[in-house]
Amino acid sequence: MSERLGPYELLSRLGAGGFGEVHLALDAEGRTVAVKLLHPHVAADSGALARLAREVETMRRVSGPHVAEVLDASLEGARPYLVTRYVQGRPLSALPAPVDDLRRLASGLAGALLAMHEAGVIHRDLKPANVMMAEGDPVVIDFGIASALDSLSVTASGAVVGTPGYLAPEVLEGKQAGLEADVFSFGATLAYAATGRQPYGRGPASAVAYRVVHHPPDLEGVPEWLAPLLRECLSVDPGARPTAAGICAKLGVAHVPSPPRRRSPGAADHAMTMEWRPGKDRHRRSVEESRARHREKVRRRWLIGSGLFVSLLAAAAREPLPEVALFLLAAYALAVVADAGVAVFSRGPYRRSRMIVDMVSVAGVAGLCFGLAAMFSTFTLALFAGTALVVGIVFLLSA
Repeated sequence: MSERLGPYELLSRLGAGGFGEVHLALDAEGRTVAVKLLHPHVAADSGALARLAREVETMRRVSGPHVAEVLDASLEGARPYLVTRYVQGRPLSALPAPVDDLRRLASGLAGALLAMHEAGVIHRDLKPANVMMAEGDPVVIDFGIASALDSLSVTASGAVVGTPGYLAPEVLEGKQAGLEADVFSFGATLAYAATGRQPYGRGPASAVAYRVVHHPPDLEGVPEWLAPLLRECLSVDPGARPTAAGICAKLGVAHVPSPPRRRSPGAADHAMTMEWRPGKDRHRRSVEESRARHREKVRRRWLIGSGLFVSLLAAAAREPLPEVALFLLAAYALAVVADAGVAVFSRGPYRRSRMIVDMVSVAGVAGLCFGLAAMFSTFTLALFAGTALVVGIVFLLSA
């Protein structure tokens, strides 16, 4: 059973970090969002929460295709949380490195860095684990949280503010850190993506931190077009590092102004929900409507996939075992007709289309079976069916 947190319905736990657990959720209009529920030891630090509350509005000014925008926040209740755009993908740290399209990654990260810094936001914990790869494009998550929650009590409670190897030397030495610290983290993240190695090696955090302050980074294998820029970004001297705008200029990234943010009039001053509409005429869906739409999409995929598999099996068995072929087609037709019968008595929004798809699928499977049997040999069809079975099993296991 799903859990509710304010206006959000939590669907599943996506992961956890030093500051909280991230949940996939639906908002009141049925849109998918990511809800970060802060850990109890963080929620108990009133000073850190007050600082985060002051930073939320600044964080909300950051927008763009390469950042997961902060949409909402509730920091005053018993279970404080932040809401951001949900990015469907995998973190850069979980993907094979070196990455294939390094220029695309570098350009996207540079654009994200510029969007944050133009809004006055310091990420403070930019690293491969905080870069989600969505269809080949990087999207930076968790920006501003580490900087806002950097307090002695939170750190002592168990949250590590930053990751050695990606933290700038001035941060490790406890000095005043500004936008230049993010530039260092940007360089370290790109160095990892370009080589597949940690730029300052592995080992205990203290050893890695020592190498960050006293040793040059490992940039062997970084392409020539990128290596000079990374050396500048990873300079021990913050003043020697380029700005985000300078990085974009060197990478040829065009500056696109952030669009104005529209706000919901009923939200609180410090946590108003951004209106996000993929299309001008997109109607608002409730949670129930969104679930029904998702169930119908999954049902159609299973209907098509099982139909293709049954047609392959029936076509392969048609010549040597005609009774088996007839049984497979009849069983599939009976199952689909039963599903159509359920649709007759249902009151869902997809009732009519569901019945039509069911009837078309039965006729399509029968026609495809006879067509495949006429075009291919029994051995070829059996090979196709076996391959489809293996691919289906792998897909189910991976899903």
